[in-house]
Amino acid sequence: MILDLLRYGVFAVFAGAALIALGSWAIRTRLINPFGAPAQMIRRITDPVLLPVERWQHRRGGNPQAAPWWLLGGAVVGGIVVITLADWLALQFARTAGAARGGPRGLLRLVVYYAGQAVLLAIIIRVIGSWLGVFRYNRWMRPVYALTDWVIEPLRKIIPPLGPIDITPIVAWFAIRIVLNWLMKVL
Repeated sequence: MILDLLRYGVFAVFAGAALIALGSWAIRTRLINPFGAPAQMIRRITDPVLLPVERWQHRRGGNPQAAPWWLLGGAVVGGIVVITLADWLALQFARTAGAARGGPRGLLRLVVYYAGQAVLLAIIIRVIGSWLGVFRYNRWMRPVYALTDWVIEPLRKIIPPLGPIDITPIVAWFAIRIVLNWLMKVL
């Protein structure tokens, strides 16, 4: 129910941003007389929303005339982020409630699940960081390497690199997934 209301709210924000962008475009392209009463009414309604976006664009060296489209894009991306985050939080609350109903065994399963997911996420961050040239001694990457070295370093001694490609993070990913699935069945 709450997630549905959130979706409707996000859609309303998107529809409002689309109407603002459409009105601004119609005035700028002179489909509506820029000096007429309808244009003045549209500007009175849209300027409180568009002026901060125009200032933001101007400060960054962009074209302030693109502000309505930035507003529309921000509404789309922001809406996707808000809905995704709300869905994820609802799933985590449901998962935690289910684990609490399962007693100590359910809570143990939940802790093992989250620990496994943290290690899998750390492997992804480690790989992406290596693509971007951010390695072990960067202060933001130290926790990632601390979470993943215990599984990747022993695999490096067994699995040789394929030319410039190190496949040990992929092998570690699959190994952790297999062990995590097995643990979830056993617990």
